[in-house]
Amino acid sequence: MSGIAGNRDYRLLWTGQVVSEAGFSTTTIAFPLLVLALTGSAAQSGLVLGAVAISQLVAGLPAGALVDRWPRKRIMLGCEAVQAVAAGGLVLALYRGAAEVWMLVVVAVVMGLSRALFEPAEEASLPRLVAEEQVPSAVAMNAARTSAGQLSGTALGGFLFAVGRAVPFLFDVVAHVFAFVSLLFVRLPRRPERAEDRPPKHLGREIAEGLRWVWTRPPLRATVLCVVSLNLFFSAYYLVIIVLATERGVSSGEIGVMAAMLGAGGILGSLAAPYLHRRISAYGLVIGVFWALTVLTPLAVFVHNGYVMGALFAAVAFLPPAANTAIATYQLLSTPDGLRGRLGGVLGVTGGLAAAAGPALGGWLVEALPAVSAVLTCTGSIAVVTLATTFSRTLRGLPAAPRVRELEETSGQ
Repeated sequence: MSGIAGNRDYRLLWTGQVVSEAGFSTTTIAFPLLVLALTGSAAQSGLVLGAVAISQLVAGLPAGALVDRWPRKRIMLGCEAVQAVAAGGLVLALYRGAAEVWMLVVVAVVMGLSRALFEPAEEASLPRLVAEEQVPSAVAMNAARTSAGQLSGTALGGFLFAVGRAVPFLFDVVAHVFAFVSLLFVRLPRRPERAEDRPPKHLGREIAEGLRWVWTRPPLRATVLCVVSLNLFFSAYYLVIIVLATERGVSSGEIGVMAAMLGAGGILGSLAAPYLHRRISAYGLVIGVFWALTVLTPLAVFVHNGYVMGALFAAVAFLPPAANTAIATYQLLSTPDGLRGRLGGVLGVTGGLAAAAGPALGGWLVEALPAVSAVLTCTGSIAVVTLATTFSRTLRGLPAAPRVRELEETSGQ
């Protein structure tokens, strides 16, 4: 990790984005509180929050194609600027007492569209921003940054809203301005220009080209399915465990500690991921994580104490970042620069769909089954995926990712 710590440009990007992530999470907590204060309607609160996720999912594939067309640093700067302006407009409306729900929906859509563009632009830029051997550390540190921003933003959101309705959104403005200024000083090497890439193609064909790139390469396809499985079953398991803890009389305070321990486990796992990546093969990390989850997840059936459950949460959350780092590093370094934006768009959409479907699956399980049975059903599903990954010839033979220069020299992109 020491190597990447000395990378000035990555450090600037990372610092700006941890603040930006905290601002986004603060706003996410403040949105439903503000809607409830304005209207008293829980349904409209859900509408505003849903607007962020839905707009990000809908825009995901086109955004990935645009990231491969446009200068990536300008995309990231534009996203931060637009979010600062949108949040600033809401602050002004609140100050004047003129805020309405439709304004919140507009701000939420702007946030979702901005994230749909920013995330693949940043991911696609990593192999040019850091040395090739630093890519695993950068991927892991970005995951830790997201977890840290979410934890701090979630804690800040309720507190700042209690100070004043506009305060969380004012903090979000400051966060995006800070991230914008940090990005101004990031020196992102220019992408190689190829004559065949200069005339823009039809956007639909570019999107199809990105989907085809992922689907027709078995290692990429297999790693995407691994990530989707992790997101789906982990988010379902989380909801099932919360219901199980509530049924067993665990207090809301202890449940809050459980959630914090889950976040802390994810951060520690992200910090450990580069170390594990250097010592264990990608296949070993993937199957190791799935087997560990298969063993750990059913232990919740025997736990009745919230703090012990939190420790189990932390252990479970500690594991996935290592597999995700190995997978994301392979995906980035085995994809030509001209397709990395579309790769990010595909990954963002599939991951987002899995993350959205997971809680719905968990909710259905706890409605249809006793909580203990729901836990065991989640475990059984993870075990099926574990066996599939263990005996997958594609994953077992996962090749080392080609070096970036070699890939660009041999690729027709």
